[in-house]
Amino acid sequence: MQDIEYLLEKALKLPLSPGVYIMRDEKRKVIYVGKSRALKNRVSQYFRKNSKHDTKTVMMVSKVRDFDYIMTDTENEALALESQLIKQYTPKYNIKLKDGKNMPYIRIQLNDDYPKAEVVYARKSDGAKYFGPYSTISAAYGVLKTVHKTFKVHSCGRVFPRDIGKERPCLYCQINDCVAPCTGNVTSDEYREIYKQIVLFLRGSFSEVKKKLTERMEYFADELMFEAAAVYRDRIEALAKVWQRHKIVGSPDWEHDVFALYTDDAVSCIAVFFVREGRIIGSENYIFTPDELLNATDLQSFLYNFYSKRGDVPREVLINFDLGGERSALEEALGVIAERKVVVRTPERGEIKKLCDMVYENASRHAYQYKEGREADEAVLVKLAQLLGLEVVPERIECFDVSNYGKENITAGMVVAEEGRLKKSEYRLFKMKNVSDKQDDYASMAEAVTRRFERAKQADEGFDKLPDLILLDGGKGHVSVIKEVLKKMMIDIPVFGMAKDDYHKTRTLCSEDEEISIAKEKQVYMLIYKFQEEVHRFTVSKMRSSKEKSLKKSVLEEIDGIGTEKAKKILAHFKSLSVLKKASLEEIRAVKGISEKNAENVFNYFSDDRGE
Repeated sequence: MQDIEYLLEKALKLPLSPGVYIMRDEKRKVIYVGKSRALKNRVSQYFRKNSKHDTKTVMMVSKVRDFDYIMTDTENEALALESQLIKQYTPKYNIKLKDGKNMPYIRIQLNDDYPKAEVVYARKSDGAKYFGPYSTISAAYGVLKTVHKTFKVHSCGRVFPRDIGKERPCLYCQINDCVAPCTGNVTSDEYREIYKQIVLFLRGSFSEVKKKLTERMEYFADELMFEAAAVYRDRIEALAKVWQRHKIVGSPDWEHDVFALYTDDAVSCIAVFFVREGRIIGSENYIFTPDELLNATDLQSFLYNFYSKRGDVPREVLINFDLGGERSALEEALGVIAERKVVVRTPERGEIKKLCDMVYENASRHAYQYKEGREADEAVLVKLAQLLGLEVVPERIECFDVSNYGKENITAGMVVAEEGRLKKSEYRLFKMKNVSDKQDDYASMAEAVTRRFERAKQADEGFDKLPDLILLDGGKGHVSVIKEVLKKMMIDIPVFGMAKDDYHKTRTLCSEDEEISIAKEKQVYMLIYKFQEEVHRFTVSKMRSSKEKSLKKSVLEEIDGIGTEKAKKILAHFKSLSVLKKASLEEIRAVKGISEKNAENVFNYFSDDRGE
């Protein structure tokens, strides 16, 4: 039971200094992390009877049973620490921005002799230039494709200068879609200069790129090097076509990121437009659930986290929401990231105000579309509950499948759906420990489910949420075994099997005693089909990955003198066994850390594959 007087008394003893506070529920689980320039004032507001809070904050406060705090020297330090703790605990009521580790970036290392643009999933402090993160992998590769087509840089897997002259130029060179560094006709300095232009292009500085390209074109024209001048002319024309596709919203000196917030009781959406030289060069939309708080402090944290991941901060950030007293602290924090002054403001009139209104309409539209989709999902879940005779609508569903290659690499996968939508961050994999010596689907499924709920009883993070429904890729036999497992663990959760017909399609959902046809319920059928296909895909892909790793390891370690570390070095050098098998003795000798004798043993081991 909550003791509001105890919490208020504890809050009033806090110092009037910057810091972070950590709200905990009755199980000591972190449910909210916040920061303040004066801890005492901020935290005590939550527990005062006369404080006016919105519905979401009232809900959060009602769950608080205790709190901790960490003092910092400055508000900027508090902002950074808050961001770190939110990533660590992922509290229920905090705004959640996707971790940049799982989002695609375009990476360019300008210090390389021959740079290359590539898509990566992590931003590192390695001196490279990073652009993004992009909302989807297809968006990142779409931008990369534009770069390759416009600037005619190489997209193959060759590494330069190592591979210059080793193989004949590919088709892209022949059709004039690549400057072909493989021929040796492009110097390192010339190639790096092209990539400097690509960096400007990815930042949205079209006029600056055009200026530099025009200077090069005019230089070659003056030197009567007309073929070289034509290359730059064509590049300028290609860039102009790309740039013209972006919508014009203002004058050429406009450089803003524009944020707008739409919120109602069901959902909130923050939309952002990236405006460079008066054109919209990209946009993102972030949806938030009713639980996530969106007060001034949380919005400040959102913007700080957004730019700490992107790194590319414009000189002016426009917002349509009020940050109250948090604005100056945010400007200072963003200035640290950008290493120059950054202004955050809310336009009140004129063309820029119209731009903010347009972004708000975009946020409103995306929120509406999201709600429509959620309502459709809820209707399907209600129908599913009716068909199965469930007491509650299943908000969380967990699906299990087992896959194996014979008696080896037996693996069980758990796929999770919340409110009808797959939640990949909650997927789990179980490599069988107790049944690895026999191919028994029932025993494997039982082990996986047992281990899953043992972890739940231990309150392990990632396993603490219990499902409202368990679905098994199997029939009545699987259901009977798993129900017995849950009974012994004194867990009462409905269990059904996803039975397939002769065409390997989901036909019915079954209990121990009966089969429930879903064939005539199209939306329910599609939902179950999606779950079954996803759990099968996830389990098989992970099992195959494990098998391939073990095969690579076992093959190389069978070679005399090659242990685990040397096997890793060889594979890292050649990337795959197929390439290694075709390698010459001289190429194998080039692997660092591999002796002459080791190289000969590896070469001789694969002699049959080369037909020797």
